[in-house]
Amino acid sequence: MSALVRTGYSPAQIALHWLVAALVIFQLVFGESMAEMVEAAEEGKVLSGTETALGNAHYWVGIAVLALAALRLLLRIVQGAPAPIGGGALGLAATGAHHLFYLLLFAAPVTGLLGFYLGEPWNEVHEISKPAFVILIVVHAAGALFHAFWLHDGTLRRMVVPQRS
Repeated sequence: MSALVRTGYSPAQIALHWLVAALVIFQLVFGESMAEMVEAAEEGKVLSGTETALGNAHYWVGIAVLALAALRLLLRIVQGAPAPIGGGALGLAATGAHHLFYLLLFAAPVTGLLGFYLGEPWNEVHEISKPAFVILIVVHAAGALFHAFWLHDGTLRRMVVPQRS
């Protein structure tokens, strides 16, 4: 019996991809609330309920991202992932981008927690994750759109339509 050659992602992999993407976007948009919450606590200031809720949400969403990234990695190991379409420089770029995403999905929450509990230098290290994520997301989205609308090779479709078993 031969092993299944992956040409697409499983429903669970696709769901986790989009869920983690949404949570990361939430973190990027509302992440400053955590910094405001920590600064207010250090200065003895009182924040509004909304600011406090967003700061707390940043903490818990970060933990969720870490847990879901671990689950994504486990699924990738167990279920595999399709090879990049095309290969060559584009394949290497895709593989590199995916490795950087996994690195950031683990490093950002871990350095955030270290910064929250231990302070510097972890806060500064954690702050690097925001521009890194923004750049990587733009490159990733541009690559997906390039594949979809220029190459017409089905790469984007693999993250939208699950592979049939």
